[in-house]
Amino acid sequence: MQTVQTTQTSPGKTLTKTITQHTKALDEETLSFLRGIAEDYAKVKNAVYERYSGIRHVNSLTPVYGILNEMRACGLREQLNLPVVYYELAVADAVANIKTNWAFLKKKINGLVTADESLGDDEKMYLRTVLKVNSIFAAVLNGEPHELPDRAKGIPLDTDRLDNRLRRMVRKHLTKPKTESARVFKVSPNGCRYGDGGIYLVSRTPRRRVFVPLRSGEQYDRQILFVLEETGAALHIPVETRIRKHEDYTDTVFMHIGDQVMFTLSDGSVYGEALGRMVFPETLRLDRKNRERGRLMREAEAYRADGRPDKAASIEDNNLGRKKYDSRKARERADTIRYINTEINRMLREKKPARIVIPSRVLKGRTKHYSRTVNLKLTRSFRGYVRERLAFKCRIHCVELWEVNSKGTGRLCAACGAEGKMWKDDFVCERCGNHTTIALNTAKNIEKKYQDGEAIQTFESFLTAD
Repeated sequence: MQTVQTTQTSPGKTLTKTITQHTKALDEETLSFLRGIAEDYAKVKNAVYERYSGIRHVNSLTPVYGILNEMRACGLREQLNLPVVYYELAVADAVANIKTNWAFLKKKINGLVTADESLGDDEKMYLRTVLKVNSIFAAVLNGEPHELPDRAKGIPLDTDRLDNRLRRMVRKHLTKPKTESARVFKVSPNGCRYGDGGIYLVSRTPRRRVFVPLRSGEQYDRQILFVLEETGAALHIPVETRIRKHEDYTDTVFMHIGDQVMFTLSDGSVYGEALGRMVFPETLRLDRKNRERGRLMREAEAYRADGRPDKAASIEDNNLGRKKYDSRKARERADTIRYINTEINRMLREKKPARIVIPSRVLKGRTKHYSRTVNLKLTRSFRGYVRERLAFKCRIHCVELWEVNSKGTGRLCAACGAEGKMWKDDFVCERCGNHTTIALNTAKNIEKKYQDGEAIQTFESFLTAD
């Protein structure tokens, strides 16, 4: 399985994707070593979260070297006897997560400020500017003196009141990251080497390495993420793939992205027709399974409250295990992801597009769903993953990706422009008699909007190749 990590947009360059290797079934000694490293890796991350995720350090997270130096001197590595090749990556990993946590918090507060009708335009401008300038933001949170943002100078504002308001919002919504799972760790390239059909990892004993056999023989000189499984581990390695320019890719394709049929094109072609049949039955199965597990959990809690812990333990041991549950869920997801990537590749290979036009993503305004079936379908919708993979593969193949506003593309007739009626998957226009599927009608409306000049390019195409 391959997933996008980062992208570059220069012509003839590369994109980074993640390759996954799997170990063979491991003996208990090797598994114990990997689990121990993962547990200590999690302890290091939690120690960093405890020290540096508060407001005192909001302005000292970049660069990471200062925190690394402090963590080197604190004695935690020696206490855990964790090699440097794991320890320092755990510290860097935790700092990156703290920075992400702050970024999400700022975005949330920015949205709350925008929606607050009690604030004036100048007050909103001041708060948004403080959120953008990290040094001022940190000073405000810590009650330290700070200069006014340039945009706010000369404007009469009660900055003390606004600063207090911002501090209250941060206190209310700030959460401290915590690593609950001890199943993952990273190792740097100098902490491992390939050989003998596997990989040798630095151990806790000097000048000794632990051998981990692999199923495949590929070798990489990159940082590796280990994800522990029941009897082995998956290795995730970021690698570069070259961008390819196809001279015969010349067409423009207009498509609707759906949950049941993945792509419906304006010419009537469909790709990923089995997506709904793969996803929805599994969603129903998980829903039934989770409801039954919830009932058993409540039953176990009731036994425990009644002073019968033996009955509660029996239910948990015999009915609430996660090995089969997680295994089947992961297997079904992997099959769906494989199918999605296969269908995207088939569409590109057959249609040879130079440009693909899709509807914009609906982010807000659709908060009510009037049936349990719709809610279930959206619970495990792969639409976001489909868009991500389509964008990634467009970049690899130098295909332009454009978007049109999705408003009206579903309910208006593509033939005459009148508002039609939708029932299940069908679209019917009573004015002109147009009877088609909702997806095909939407794809044709996308084509009309594009021809009317309403499309915008979502990223620059790669117009030349090396």
